[in-house]
Amino acid sequence: MADPMKIRASAKDGMTEVKVLMSHEMETGQRKDASGALVPAHFITEVTAEHNGRPVLAAQFGTAVSKNPYLAFKFKGGAKGDKLTVSWVDSKGDTRRDEVLIA
Repeated sequence: MADPMKIRASAKDGMTEVKVLMSHEMETGQRKDASGALVPAHFITEVTAEHNGRPVLAAQFGTAVSKNPYLAFKFKGGAKGDKLTVSWVDSKGDTRRDEVLIA
């Protein structure tokens, strides 16, 4: 399983701002290793975020996203102490799910 995501979420004036740093190699399948063999593709394909169980973001990623992707977004609602959950699935079926309380 991948390292935990670094998530920051803060509520202000009826909006919640979220910043997420995901730890993932994001291999495109086009890079070659030292021996000249192609490194197999391995990248995040889906990202979701939920506020108290309600979806607030659904995104699809591909090979064009950089290593250790950073994602920032805002949504209406959210209050200090509410739970925000961010999860991803990658091309090999690996998953990661982390949650934080909104500050």
